[in-house]
Amino acid sequence: MDSIDRKIVAALQRNGRLKISELSEKVGLSATPCARRVANLEDSGVISGYSARVDQAKLGLPVTIFVAVELERQSTGALQAFENAVRQFDQVMECYLMTGTRDILLRVVAEDLPDFDRFLEDRLMRVPGIRNTRSSFTLRTMIQRDALPAC
Repeated sequence: MDSIDRKIVAALQRNGRLKISELSEKVGLSATPCARRVANLEDSGVISGYSARVDQAKLGLPVTIFVAVELERQSTGALQAFENAVRQFDQVMECYLMTGTRDILLRVVAEDLPDFDRFLEDRLMRVPGIRNTRSSFTLRTMIQRDALPAC
């Protein structure tokens, strides 16, 4: 990636709906080379997709919970089975394999505390191989970035 590619990525991180004509003007290229660069960034996986930023509270999901999960075993098979199971849960927004005392960290959204309790009891705790979980509820979001640095 050169400086022009970085400008393209930065501009699209700020506004993924830019038309090629607008984007090319922002980065100082004509439309055809700009479109070619965007296509190359998409083909190479640097740009992996486009989406709309949505306010989760306005969609009725104001509660965010981080759930640390300790598995009974950390084998490849156990990790894959856990990942396959939680991939089916729409409430799980992110799932990370971690170092330290917990094996997995989930970011979960919920309508309210009873909704999270139902998720925990009816879905997550039914996944085989979980030794224990610890949940932390967010009070408020202090910083949330969508754009990666250095662009």
